[in-house]
Amino acid sequence: MNLFYIFGLALALSMDALAVSVVNGFIIKQLKFRYAFRIALSFGLFQGLMPYLGWSAGLYFRSYIEHIDHWIAFFLLSAIGIKMIYESSCVKGDVCEVGSDKKNCLHMGTLLTLSVATSIDALAVGLSFSILNINIALPVMIIGAVTFIVCLAGVYIGDRVGHIFEDKLEIAGGVILILIGIKILLSHLLSI
Repeated sequence: MNLFYIFGLALALSMDALAVSVVNGFIIKQLKFRYAFRIALSFGLFQGLMPYLGWSAGLYFRSYIEHIDHWIAFFLLSAIGIKMIYESSCVKGDVCEVGSDKKNCLHMGTLLTLSVATSIDALAVGLSFSILNINIALPVMIIGAVTFIVCLAGVYIGDRVGHIFEDKLEIAGGVILILIGIKILLSHLLSI
């Protein structure tokens, strides 16, 4: 898998976390760099960790499914993409409970829950990497770094413009994942 696809995948995977970061930026009334950094770091770490966990789990299954691995990768990436597109059209409440303290979304438990929830898709992608026998080191670093940068920017975007772009980002991420799945399937089928 070349760098172009890894960056595309990293951007697609970061869209859920970006949408949540935008909302968090909107919720935090007196945004400080340390708040934005904490949010971005949490999302970046989990987006980088989850593909590794999926890849590790996939090592145990690879020998059993290597003759259909391209189909599995296609279906996993397509399902994640369709899920992201579908969820972009769902009615969403506030990401964080906001009471008198406008920084509740920075509470460690809330932030960890959001980080895990937005990185579940990356777990499935890591499983795909394992099935396709892709070395995980570079994708994990790129996915984590891209998510960190995107989310850091997202918090500041949310501080400025709120929820305007949230749904469109998830749709774009879903489409990118579906296209990568199609590319994996076609490259395998056309090489036979």
